[in-house]
Amino acid sequence: MNNKIQQSIYGFLILLFIASCGGANQNAMPPAASVVTDTVELKDPVYYDVYPGNVVALNNVDLNCEVSGFITEIYFQDGQQVQKGQKLYEIEQSKYQAAYSSADAALKIAQANLEKTRKDSERYKQLGEKGMTTQQRLEYSEADLETAQSQVVAAKANLTRAQIDLQHATIYAPFDGTIGISLVKKGAFVTAGQTKLNTVSSNNPIAIDFVINEKEIPHFTELEGRKLSKTDSLFTIALSDKSIYPYPGKILFLDRAVDMQTGTLKIRLEFPNPKRALKDGMSCNVRVENKHANKVIVVPNKAITEQMGEYFVYVVEQDTARQHKVKIGKVVGKNIVIQEGLTPGEQIVIEGIQKLRDGVAVQVGAPKTDASKK
Repeated sequence: MNNKIQQSIYGFLILLFIASCGGANQNAMPPAASVVTDTVELKDPVYYDVYPGNVVALNNVDLNCEVSGFITEIYFQDGQQVQKGQKLYEIEQSKYQAAYSSADAALKIAQANLEKTRKDSERYKQLGEKGMTTQQRLEYSEADLETAQSQVVAAKANLTRAQIDLQHATIYAPFDGTIGISLVKKGAFVTAGQTKLNTVSSNNPIAIDFVINEKEIPHFTELEGRKLSKTDSLFTIALSDKSIYPYPGKILFLDRAVDMQTGTLKIRLEFPNPKRALKDGMSCNVRVENKHANKVIVVPNKAITEQMGEYFVYVVEQDTARQHKVKIGKVVGKNIVIQEGLTPGEQIVIEGIQKLRDGVAVQVGAPKTDASKK
């Protein structure tokens, strides 16, 4: 009986010991979270503000026929580079040449008639002074002279009109550029003022148009006045295949007024286009290089956490993670500019963030090994 009592007491002590050990473990502090940190530094990042843009030819002219007739000759190939003054189209010359010749002959007849009428008028005037003709005859001779002079003026106008029509029967390139696909073929009939023949666009240099918010106008006004070298990369463009166009551009002008409906202002840039890689109507992204006047704080993107539209960074203070609210700026590659909330020299957590909350103990680097567990 005594043995049974002793065994019961012994079992009770064992259970009490186990319970006391479990309670100790429950009250023990959790191990420090292992994290990797980085030192906050001031840096001089270069990044780009990006705007959608469109390629625009500086000169873009539609070729329309000014006279009617059949197309008798086409002197170019579609898409060809043309030079200013180069002959492009010819509308049947024969009838316009005939009209010009007829008008020229009519002018010569009118001039000859004027000369005869002038001599007759002078003769009648002399006879009148001698009393050898009537006053009525003198008045008739003066009227004939005025009529002959008017006929010469009209004949000259007709000749000028015929000359212009003859000139318009041949269409020339208005400037150096690229001509498009012809909208008419040889032998087609075209109507004056109605038929469009083609379009010629200049291609070097070429322009890029994009719009900015009216709040950005002072910044771009300052950029407009900045003197740039030929190699300055302040303005560059990214093409649709993500490649960067090799030639930098410059501001050609800022539009005269803000669009009242959108609150935006159009800006036109000019770019060299020696290889004609940029085509009128293309889409691209305008990149405006943005450099801070002073150095700014830049941290890795992975150090930032977002909660309810606000941004935070964990700062290690005396082996404890403290959550600091920050105001972020531009993204620069894998980094981001911090406008407010951090101070140079602080240690921020860049790895192990998922294990943290405000006030949690942390251990930088590999976790320490407990010697008692060896």
